[in-house]
Amino acid sequence: MKLDKLIRSLLLGALGVLALEGVSLAQVASGFVVNKFEPAERGSDWFTLDSLDLRGHTRPAIGTTLQYNYAPLVARDADGNTIARIVEHQAIAHVGASMTFGDRVRLGFDLPFQIYAQGKQGLEAGKTYNGPANMSSVGDFRFGFDFRLFGKYGDAFTTSIGTQIALPTGTRENYNGDGSPRFEPHLAFAGDLGPLAYAARIGYMSRALSTGDTWSGGTIGSEVNAAVALGIRAMDRKLLIGPEFFASTVIDDKASFFGKATTPAEVLLGAHFFMENGLRLGAGAGPGITSAMGSPDVRVLLSIEWAAPYKEEVPEVVVVDKDGDGIVDLEDACPTVAGVHTTDPKTNGCPVVKPKDKDGDGIIDDVDACPEVPGVPNDDPKKNGCPSDKDNDGIVDTADACPDVPGVASEDPKKNGCPPDKDNDGIADTDDACPDVPGIRSANPKFNGCPADKDGDGVLNDVDACPDEPGKADPDPAKNGCPMAFVQAGQIKILDQVKFKTASADILPGKDSEEVLQAVLAVMKAHPEIKKVRIEGHTDDKGSAAINKPLSANRAASVVKWLVAHGIEASRLSSQGFGPDRPLVPNKDEDSRRQNRRVEFHIDEMGTAPPPGTAATTPAPATPAIKTTTTTTTTTAPKPATTTSAAKPATTTTTTTTTTTAPKPATSAKPAASAAPAPKPSASTPTK
Repeated sequence: MKLDKLIRSLLLGALGVLALEGVSLAQVASGFVVNKFEPAERGSDWFTLDSLDLRGHTRPAIGTTLQYNYAPLVARDADGNTIARIVEHQAIAHVGASMTFGDRVRLGFDLPFQIYAQGKQGLEAGKTYNGPANMSSVGDFRFGFDFRLFGKYGDAFTTSIGTQIALPTGTRENYNGDGSPRFEPHLAFAGDLGPLAYAARIGYMSRALSTGDTWSGGTIGSEVNAAVALGIRAMDRKLLIGPEFFASTVIDDKASFFGKATTPAEVLLGAHFFMENGLRLGAGAGPGITSAMGSPDVRVLLSIEWAAPYKEEVPEVVVVDKDGDGIVDLEDACPTVAGVHTTDPKTNGCPVVKPKDKDGDGIIDDVDACPEVPGVPNDDPKKNGCPSDKDNDGIVDTADACPDVPGVASEDPKKNGCPPDKDNDGIADTDDACPDVPGIRSANPKFNGCPADKDGDGVLNDVDACPDEPGKADPDPAKNGCPMAFVQAGQIKILDQVKFKTASADILPGKDSEEVLQAVLAVMKAHPEIKKVRIEGHTDDKGSAAINKPLSANRAASVVKWLVAHGIEASRLSSQGFGPDRPLVPNKDEDSRRQNRRVEFHIDEMGTAPPPGTAATTPAPATPAIKTTTTTTTTTAPKPATTTSAAKPATTTTTTTTTTTAPKPATSAKPAASAAPAPKPSASTPTK
């Protein structure tokens, strides 16, 4: 009994194994073309789209595109989980070439070499699919034809029709062939809109597979496909960057049309670099968007191509030169008579006619501004052929006393053509700082041509800190020749400071403060156009601000009080104290603090100055009397008149006496508008 059962079990097991093996062998499915990436014909700017560069009569292009696909064919269960990667790794090298004809037609081919393929057996919808039979193999040979309808490469819109035919050089067991030809007509579009480039394609691919070829419940059959690309051109059109999208779906039955397993779609992001010698490099990568057959998890692309650079053909021009003078008839004004080349279209190619030159100066009369008088060439048509006038002052060089310097006409032959010199001091008015008064030459442009002492204060210009304002001599170079007070830059500047009692607003009596205040008083009286003056008080940083600020305000008020007491209307004055808030310089030492302890006179409002000759004047300090003893014969030159005294005639005296020269009378001050740059005001003030 036990032996019978054992034998029965072995027989049943063997029959079961045989039955299963029979079922398995009956359901092994054939492969098909898995790769959905078809490279564009060589010479395109994209990977799979076509830029429609069909220029050239016999213009070649060759290249190779390398692609790697990961998991382009995966068996999945009903929930979409991976059962087996039938084709897990696939590397293909596409070798191709193309040729354009007549700027309109292109022929091309592509031969894919599957250099590596690997996968595992798996069951999909009841069918067993083996992995690729061979690691390397040859795919289907593709032949392409395209015809440009209208537009041309680089235009905003170009379109073409074409077709591709795949011959069955690949094999189904290696998943790189269908075992039958494939036919794919298509319509393509492309264009450039400034730096933006685009391309699109729609097509139909006929596949002659049997009705039993299915995948995951869908038919493997004829397809419609579409693709679109959009990119940016940069680096003077040497670089193109942008994505390409392509997809297809089976149309043999309703279940397959846009079916999940029969509608592969993917996107690539690529970059293409174009060299001037025709070499092109490309790189791109992208994922599959759907899980359909042929849509990989990821696809990586590299390309290298060469396309012959396109050169515009220039039509041959037939040159006609009947008179044989080297000037073509189209440009020859005298095509039947040999002549010479000229820039004038009316005379170009005509014989030379000797021009007239009546004065024999070598300048023909037609361009000679002085045809009756010999002259010299000149770029100015109005002077060309006229006697030489190097300085262009209208006085010919033969009569010009200063032929190299523009001047004016003069009856004096020694001055004719020389620059004007109104004061006859030998210094041209253009260089003369005092053109109406004879002076002396100076290296300083401010004094050149001026008297040695412009303001007549007894201090020569070269050492006068205020050469336009009469003042006293001073051992301090910054004060030498300057008045005690003067108007400048919106202030009444003072050379010394008003002095106050320590920690008090009382003005110190005595000569120093009195002279300063008298000088300010004189300026305000001499300039009634000064309507408002703000007296500011300032201190250094010693002591507290609570004490310094009121102290500075009280000191400013004391100055206002003094000026009002001496005849200045109170309505013209105001005061303000700032304490240590506005130092002139950082309070680093006693000298800097002495500069910061000060009173300033700021002009807040100016009116209109009186007409010249009527303005009040500010007398400059008189020159003190000088006592001398002489025993000589003295001739005193006539003294010129001033605004306060009449001119005195010259006198001659022979005597041996002790004489005292009278003080020099004060001279009138100039209006504020003509004030000279100020010397540095003194910062001497008493301590708080």
